[in-house]
Amino acid sequence: MASDRADRLSQELLRDLFPRQSVFPASIASIAAIWQRRELLGLLVRREIRAKYKDSTLGLVWSLIRPLVLLAIYYVVIGKFLGATRMIANFPIHLYAGLTLWTLFQEAVFAGTGSILSNAAIVKKTALPREIFPLTSIGAAGFNFIIQLVILIVAVAFTTGFDWSIGFLHFPLAILIIVTWATAFALLLSALNVYMRDVQHLVEVVLMIGFYVSPVIYSWGMAAPHLSGVLQEIYLANPITLAVMGTQRVVWDPTPAYPWPSHLALRMLIVWVIGLAAVFLAQRLFNRLQSNFAQEI
Repeated sequence: MASDRADRLSQELLRDLFPRQSVFPASIASIAAIWQRRELLGLLVRREIRAKYKDSTLGLVWSLIRPLVLLAIYYVVIGKFLGATRMIANFPIHLYAGLTLWTLFQEAVFAGTGSILSNAAIVKKTALPREIFPLTSIGAAGFNFIIQLVILIVAVAFTTGFDWSIGFLHFPLAILIIVTWATAFALLLSALNVYMRDVQHLVEVVLMIGFYVSPVIYSWGMAAPHLSGVLQEIYLANPITLAVMGTQRVVWDPTPAYPWPSHLALRMLIVWVIGLAAVFLAQRLFNRLQSNFAQEI
């Protein structure tokens, strides 16, 4: 029996679990494979959330403590000591709006970068779309974001109020920008991190720099006088900068008198479309690199 089984196996042709296909059919096939395993994706997201707060007394409250502590520190140091509260009206709302968007992006990208390595055991033993692991990080970061967003909405409702005009569309577009670009970076960096382990440390440094080149602890009105011409366009080409300003446009200072960048909504729409293209390219590169993940891990 054993020898017959060995003979039959020896006659079987080797099959590539991740065959290379032409560009668009391969992307469609990947999306279909992820959709078929959407329940697994949901289970992994829940596992990620539970693991983060396992054996914790406060549990999900910790997802609020960090941004609130950062808010308090920046409010005291930047707002009071350095006088930002005198230059930025409703500084706490301005600050928390930026922190909420930035935290979503930071958590998604950083966790996504290490997602393949942190799930090495599953990657080695199970044939499934490996894109699920970076997407799990996006989902877990999105869960924390929703909790923080509720606090932001309540705070805005009792202070500045929302801009319910057509300008309100800046808000959902800002979230789409963050999620789209976080997905692109998570896919790309998670694949590169398997082959070059320094990537995760580099990402940590770049994210630290990225925080200060986005108008979170300062306003666009404070930065604009120091930027002109090409420098201003480079600054405004940052999708995270535009997403943060789009959110602030709705929840912080909805009055048209504030000197927002020209064509803010159009700029946001453009970087979102570019982000969709970036997701497509990142997924194609991920697909190219994933065939050797098990060996590299």
